[in-house]
Amino acid sequence: MQAVRKALRKNLILSVILTVMLPLGGAMLGVGLALHQPAIWAIGIAFMVCGFYGCPCAWTMAYAPTKSLSRIVSAVVEENLCTVNEIAAQLSLSEKDVRNRLDMCFRKHYLTGYKREGDAIVLNDNRAPAKRSFSAECPYCGAKFAYTADDPRCPYCGSPVKK
Repeated sequence: MQAVRKALRKNLILSVILTVMLPLGGAMLGVGLALHQPAIWAIGIAFMVCGFYGCPCAWTMAYAPTKSLSRIVSAVVEENLCTVNEIAAQLSLSEKDVRNRLDMCFRKHYLTGYKREGDAIVLNDNRAPAKRSFSAECPYCGAKFAYTADDPRCPYCGSPVKK
């Protein structure tokens, strides 16, 4: 849930900034022209262009889709809805749309700890394979210990272990 909230916050900030740039650019253009300052009106024109084209794109292509994915994640994590049918009924969406949005949530790692089995969403109980450990006796200090391939050193004296 934290990943989708972070993405949502980032897209909201971008959308608001681009929204503010349009009127700010108009004001800067007017002030720059009144004061005969080409640098100010040039920045104003740039702000207006970014705001004019960027504002609708940011709201419709960045914020809104992330908001809909946030709602799907919320339905799974907070409301404990476990099937595509339940989510579709709760959110008034078609099952096809829910499947597509769930796939997007899994691709973007918004639903960590869950996996999809057909139309059901279940907790992912898979565990990482255990690391293989080896036992050894340190040739320098004589300590007996266990080590993994990640850290083949004696924990007491720090000398490397011969495999």
